[in-house]
Amino acid sequence: MAKTFASKGDLGEKKKSFVELADGVYGYTTEGDPNSGVIIGDDCVMVIEAQATPHMAKDVIRHIRQVTDKPIKYLVLTHYHAVRVLGASAYQAEEIITSEKTYEMIVERGRQDWDSEFQRFPRLFRGSESIPGLTWPTMTFESKMTLFLGKRKVEVMHLGEGHTRGDSVVWLPEEKVLFAGDLVEYGATPYCGDAQLKSWPGTLQRLSDLQPQALVPGRGDALTTPIQCQEAIIGTSAYIQMLYQQAVLSRTRGESLKQCFDRLMEAMTPRFGHWVIFEHCMPFNVSRAYDEAGGMEHPQIWTDQRDIEMWEALQGS
Repeated sequence: MAKTFASKGDLGEKKKSFVELADGVYGYTTEGDPNSGVIIGDDCVMVIEAQATPHMAKDVIRHIRQVTDKPIKYLVLTHYHAVRVLGASAYQAEEIITSEKTYEMIVERGRQDWDSEFQRFPRLFRGSESIPGLTWPTMTFESKMTLFLGKRKVEVMHLGEGHTRGDSVVWLPEEKVLFAGDLVEYGATPYCGDAQLKSWPGTLQRLSDLQPQALVPGRGDALTTPIQCQEAIIGTSAYIQMLYQQAVLSRTRGESLKQCFDRLMEAMTPRFGHWVIFEHCMPFNVSRAYDEAGGMEHPQIWTDQRDIEMWEALQGS
């Protein structure tokens, strides 16, 4: 396995799709790269997820302008990770919305996360010179915020911890369309470096209970049937539970982090190894699972230096 980050070699262009999930509701997907969502209301537009740079966000805006000239009023960020939020300035939205816990994580580790992700994802940070600085919300909420885009009702909710402490989802109750952020992936490996693994399956169950008819995951294709939606939720939960349970087992055996990583790679590759960014995510995921299984409730902060040290330690023979 390569000693450099697996994502550094992923430099090819990705096919972009703009899929209509309901009247005026779209998923912007890019072959396993971070997705965005678009909701067109009577008088304005809401975008979910900003992309990593204003340069990358321009392509989302280009697709929006092919279907509407209404102003982009709201930008919802489901969590704080740099590849999702640093393109925010391109939209010139009146309001940028996050959960309170996401705001707290920006304060605590936003700058470190920017540096960390920048070195790991060179393709996603094209045009990085256009980033004006950290993205800060103009509106926050604790558990739920309801907005009306004219007659269209939109619920922004924090239904529990999982991918991070502050994950939000965007739910259209009339259309039953769910924008799940990185709580749900489809054919792509969940990133768990900042996760709350014990809580994540319960949060996913609450998403399942909504019974979405269509769903935009954090990565992977936009899902257009109820069966696909449940498959994505169940698949993500299966990965999370196996990761954490195997880490607990490794801890009970007194194994080192490297031994835990080797054991989990052997156990999980047959079932999940074909998922997008599997080799990139696993060292970060096992590190966090090993920490949480050892009693560390709040994730360590990833820095560019810690990334390198962890990667080199786990990729050795």
